[in-house]
Amino acid sequence: MASVQSTAKPSARERLLAAANELFYAEGVQSVGIDRVTEHAGVAKASLYNTFGGKEQLIRAYLDTRHAGTADRITRAVAERDTPREKMLAVFESQGRQFDRPDFHGCAFIRAGAEASHGGLVQEAADAFRGWMRELFTRLAAEAGAADPDALGHQLQLLYDGAGISALMDHDSTVAATSRAAATALIAAATGASAEA
Repeated sequence: MASVQSTAKPSARERLLAAANELFYAEGVQSVGIDRVTEHAGVAKASLYNTFGGKEQLIRAYLDTRHAGTADRITRAVAERDTPREKMLAVFESQGRQFDRPDFHGCAFIRAGAEASHGGLVQEAADAFRGWMRELFTRLAAEAGAADPDALGHQLQLLYDGAGISALMDHDSTVAATSRAAATALIAAATGASAEA
């Protein structure tokens, strides 16, 4: 029996999120207007307002979608490793693989957060992602036996952020190896373990 392929057209919500993801990530959340998003999505402007309420809510939904995708990618990379130390380094390896992508435009959360109004939905989404990253690094640091897991978690997050910015601004994907080496040294210093990896 032949399988039946679904020919259902994506919903207005799906098309708007896909358009927002492409345009906001490539060009920034403030420089892309609602008209461009709706035109790119092939929907009426009213569909955007009926679905999301407004541009800020669309940006929040775009960032929530990116958060889920990035968290899934990193969680899968971490799950493939055995030790907490290897798991922390897997985060940097996963990030480094993004640097070689032709559509790499840096961290969506840093970029959107830099353009956001203080205390709004966009800042909330950026803060939620950064909180998730810090919590992941801190938990793994504790599991690795770091003397001060909070400090190591903070250091690794700073390194993660800096690597992404450097890869974007310098157009240099080799920063991935440098950030991994720095993470290895930080982890070794914080846990009293050998930096051999």
